[in-house]
Amino acid sequence: MTASQSNLAGLSRFIFRAPSWSTSVAFAIFLAAVAGVGAFERPEAVTTWRGILFVGRDAWEGIFFIGIPTVVASFATTWVDHRVGGRLTHNRSSLLALVCELVIVVMLTVAGTLSYLTSLEQRFVFDVLVVSLASVFALRLLVIMAVSGSRLLVAAIPASIQTVTAAALLFVYSGTLLFLEVGGPLFDALLTPYLARPEEAPQALSAIGPNHFMLLGLTCALYGLAVWGFLYVVDRPWRNSLGVSVLDFLGGFIGHIAEGSRELEDFFEQLGEEALVPVTVLSVRTPDGEEKARWVLPMIHPGPMGEIGGGNLPVRIAAHADGLAFPPHATAGHDFNLVTEREVESVIDAADRAFDRLEYTDEATRGARVASGEASVLGQSFGENALLVSTFAPGFADDVEYAVGLSAASEARAGGLRDVLLVDAHNCNNGLDGPDLGHVTPGSRRSFDLMGAARDAADHLVNAPRGALAVGVAWDRTEWTPKEGVGPLGVRVMVSKVGASEGEGVTADVAGTTTAYVLVDGNNMEPGLRDRLVDTLVADLVDEAEVMTTDTHIVNTVEADNQVGAAIDVDELEELVRDLVSEAKADLEPVEAGMASERAEVTIFGNDRTETLASHANAAVSMGGALALAVIVSSLAVSVILFFVTGA
Repeated sequence: MTASQSNLAGLSRFIFRAPSWSTSVAFAIFLAAVAGVGAFERPEAVTTWRGILFVGRDAWEGIFFIGIPTVVASFATTWVDHRVGGRLTHNRSSLLALVCELVIVVMLTVAGTLSYLTSLEQRFVFDVLVVSLASVFALRLLVIMAVSGSRLLVAAIPASIQTVTAAALLFVYSGTLLFLEVGGPLFDALLTPYLARPEEAPQALSAIGPNHFMLLGLTCALYGLAVWGFLYVVDRPWRNSLGVSVLDFLGGFIGHIAEGSRELEDFFEQLGEEALVPVTVLSVRTPDGEEKARWVLPMIHPGPMGEIGGGNLPVRIAAHADGLAFPPHATAGHDFNLVTEREVESVIDAADRAFDRLEYTDEATRGARVASGEASVLGQSFGENALLVSTFAPGFADDVEYAVGLSAASEARAGGLRDVLLVDAHNCNNGLDGPDLGHVTPGSRRSFDLMGAARDAADHLVNAPRGALAVGVAWDRTEWTPKEGVGPLGVRVMVSKVGASEGEGVTADVAGTTTAYVLVDGNNMEPGLRDRLVDTLVADLVDEAEVMTTDTHIVNTVEADNQVGAAIDVDELEELVRDLVSEAKADLEPVEAGMASERAEVTIFGNDRTETLASHANAAVSMGGALALAVIVSSLAVSVILFFVTGA
């Protein structure tokens, strides 16, 4: 992950789930009642029974004039939006209406306070009311255009519902019709009693006149043009560089965050490009053919977030294996995110093809660690193939780029290995701090360190003595949740042992050696935690050990920086890992292992697409805020001029 990508990931602090429509509507009615008591309070003391009745009427008037437009907008917006080709849900519609009600209440509260403390008259309060209703229209227009992807004039229809409903109530109960010379005797007899009812409304509404409604129309048109101009300026770089609209991204992001929809995948699919990725399978089975463990390593990145794309890849792989599944992190960065969850099927199909080609052997080397520069590789050979687990700990590192991983694997094969399952342990990082977050890129010193370590590990394993292989496994789902940095696969352990004693065809330096592989379903680890766990295991339980994470992005739905060890008790994790390694050692039994690779054709984000997307999104956030402020100030300034010109 680069600095730009980390900034984009940091936006997840704004993530929340939209409440149900019933919750939003109930709160809107309560808020309207409270606002009504404050806005329409009578002078009678509320300590008398008569005063209490007046308070009840004030609350009802608040519900009527403020709450009813909100309720109408909550239900009608979705219906109208769907009729014009939109996709706004009831939950989002109700939440949007509630937020708009809050805008109106806050603006009127501020206006009322200023009117009370200064010489401003009632006219000022109703001028602010016009601005607040126009602002509500603009806000709804912006959100509906983003979520539904509708054009300006189409989106204006559902966007105007809350403003039009409020304006209609104000028109009828302010008696504005009485100021107009319309109709004749028949009109006055049949319609005026229904369209002009000032006697049933608070006295304060009588200050509203025809000019206010003319201004409301002009202000709404002005603000609508301002919204269009703002979106045009923000959207143009996206269309020129990526060929997509920022509204598609914003709508998909809101859909995923608010309700867990798949709309964001539709956006990513527009960006994607085809790629061939290796998928390597290491299967361990007992002599009678029962699978004990299965490692599956597709060279893709399990992102971008939540269950979007390949974010839930480790769980999907685990559900497909007969034995205990180990889906560690591959050497691939965010450019190799799958665009949709459907692409996971292609990966699983490739893994099945590789599984069908496995040739098993019951011989293996002991686990051996080789270091080159900052890179360290724990390797173990099974026949002519090898499992290599790389790490830069105690140095901070995030993703190893695809090209670097391919080169390192090629170096290992050039050293004499037939096939390689190269894991990025992804086990030490300092969160979202720093300029590049330890990204291992082609041409960097770390990339050559990794390639050198892979080649040295291969040279060592090819010539290392071999012995009979035994494997034991254990796992614990744990009580930790993704919110605490641990996914549903929990903690998984595989312990290998080569040769029980000297006399089984192995030399003394190999006999009885054990290697522990610990896989935590999380996204990287807090600095120092991996070293602590490895030191604990090597001290008195096994000869060699490595701790890995799956890099699952399920844990990043709510927080971008949610590493293993940040939220959980590390003492409890250490004790759990020790217990699982002991349990796996007790489970040791003779096995045979086989490894094979296939290629999967998938659609990924594509080279440099993630960085471009992150840069554009960050620019839209940083510059969009300033641009939005400029648009708002300019619109308000023109609104003030309109008020003076019309004399409202």
